[in-house]
Amino acid sequence: MFKFLLIVQTLVAASLVGVILMQRSEGGGLGVGGSSSGFMTARGAADFLTRSTAILGGLFIVLSIVLAAIAGTTREPTKVDTSLANQVAPAPAPATAPATPQQQPGAPTSNQAEPAVPLAQ
Repeated sequence: MFKFLLIVQTLVAASLVGVILMQRSEGGGLGVGGSSSGFMTARGAADFLTRSTAILGGLFIVLSIVLAAIAGTTREPTKVDTSLANQVAPAPAPATAPATPQQQPGAPTSNQAEPAVPLAQ
């Protein structure tokens, strides 16, 4: 149902853009030219496009509210995978480095392995 309404919403939005672009503005419009007789006279086209804009705009707003309501009620709870929470990472293998004659006694070496710390629970 949600996907169908989303497709309808997309079609209404595209139609609304088209109808708005066809309306005559101060500078012209995108080409609703009409003859002096028949259904699509200048006044008839303006009335038709104005009504179409109002109907499509209202439909767009109603569909937006319905889609938001559906999305809010059918939301599934978030699932958290806790299978790895109580496992401790293996300690890295200690790296052996050649002794340097200029190293001061008691100073920590830069390549000593850090002690393994269990994960906080």
